[in-house]
Amino acid sequence: MSNYFEQFDWKTMMSLNAWPDDPATFYDIKKYHKILSPDYPDFLDKYIALPILSRLKGVGLLCGTDWTKLYKNRFYYSRLDHSVGVALIIWHFTHDKAQTLAGLFHDASTPVFSHVSDFRKGDALTQTATESDNERLLKSDSALCELLADDGLTVDQICDYHIYPVADNEIPQLSADRLEYMFPSGMALDGSWDLASIEKAYNDITVLKNEDGFDELGFQTLEIAEDYCRRFCMIGHILQLNENKLTLHMLGQIMNLAVEQGVLHEDDFMNKSEREIMDELERAPSRLYKTFRTMTSIEHTDHALPTDEYFCISLNVKQRYIDPLVIDCRAPFDRLRDRDNDTLSVGRLSAISPLAHKIIEDFKAYHDTPYGCVKLV
Repeated sequence: MSNYFEQFDWKTMMSLNAWPDDPATFYDIKKYHKILSPDYPDFLDKYIALPILSRLKGVGLLCGTDWTKLYKNRFYYSRLDHSVGVALIIWHFTHDKAQTLAGLFHDASTPVFSHVSDFRKGDALTQTATESDNERLLKSDSALCELLADDGLTVDQICDYHIYPVADNEIPQLSADRLEYMFPSGMALDGSWDLASIEKAYNDITVLKNEDGFDELGFQTLEIAEDYCRRFCMIGHILQLNENKLTLHMLGQIMNLAVEQGVLHEDDFMNKSEREIMDELERAPSRLYKTFRTMTSIEHTDHALPTDEYFCISLNVKQRYIDPLVIDCRAPFDRLRDRDNDTLSVGRLSAISPLAHKIIEDFKAYHDTPYGCVKLV
């Protein structure tokens, strides 16, 4: 049986969904955030205004792909937008201030171009290298600590969102962070999500107990869970194609080269916006930079092409997919316990749905060609 994802090359993925007539209205971030939490927690505003968070306005969620013609991103979504979205999801499902703020600050240490810095540091496989400074940054911010004290909280309660399972957990579980970043990624990268489909999926989600007895976001309806799983894996497929690997690795090498040549300094990646970094690179454009900004396609090959003419990658990257919990009302599969109703049968979607099982297994088994290469300008 063929792999489901073999039919979806880059060109196909980028053309599956038509552009709306007015993207600015169609992809309304305020309306999207309203879906995530109709009950807006006003206490967030004073924290969002802090410089440690406001700098994230200039950091894109989509890892530098807003700056190359290889992509056709429909709108810009910042790491601050993402952080607010994560906080709203956590608030909606927990109404816990500490957990909500942990979600709000979980990306405070993210440099420009987001996970490109993980690629720079040789961490394409786990993409967690940028998290290492988060606790230090939060604990050294006196303005943040003062606000927390006013709210009866400590920085230790909000500096590690990994301790809150609704906020974060391990793949293939569903968490607020994972739930949030795939909605705008799908809207922006290929138009696979819109506000109506997001609202339908989101309103089906509830908090369940997983195999280990921890809280985890899951679905109430099998068909909605299947649709969500497919959509999530499709966006994850974009992120494991050679086009995406090459784009992020190339931008990382451009950043390294700019530091080596004195065009930029390491501190710039935390203190400048992506627009400001691009302006600096534009003043002394390298061959790599020119290629990055103008490339519209790459070559998929079984071997590396000559380095004097091509930039090539051969990388394994983090696979982003979800095998969510779902309430199964049809048959007694492996029983987990719902937090409020001990009679419910709850299980992993792949154990209940043959469709989801094939999609997930095919996603994990998919491999692009050994190399992705682009001709240097």
